[in-house]
Amino acid sequence: MLLGRSNAPRWPRGQKFSLSPAGVTAEESYRAAVAGARGAGRTALDTALAAWASPLAVAPGDGLILEELHAKARGLGDVSGALEDAGIEAAEVRLAMDRLVKAGLVALLPLASQAEKEPAPVRPTRWQY
Repeated sequence: MLLGRSNAPRWPRGQKFSLSPAGVTAEESYRAAVAGARGAGRTALDTALAAWASPLAVAPGDGLILEELHAKARGLGDVSGALEDAGIEAAEVRLAMDRLVKAGLVALLPLASQAEKEPAPVRPTRWQY
């Protein structure tokens, strides 16, 4: 950290994130890995999550972010707030989101200010052919 700032990327205020098609598949396989390791102990869970994360080039804990985006597109503050009770800091969420975006599992939604307005239709006049 330099001057109290982390290396976590910054996105514009109001940026929303959603699962990409690959992210939907990854989230489903994350849930399957967690369910498969349920009841087998912490070591089995850690092994299952490492096996899930490795081919995707993400961290084992990044599946939690995917689960938060499962139902609907959310902003970084919403995801950070939801994971705060689990002891996951906002900087960690930003780093995880960066990994997920780079891996193609999470998509950035266009900001409302960036949305293209449809051009007004051109009305033909009498003298146009």
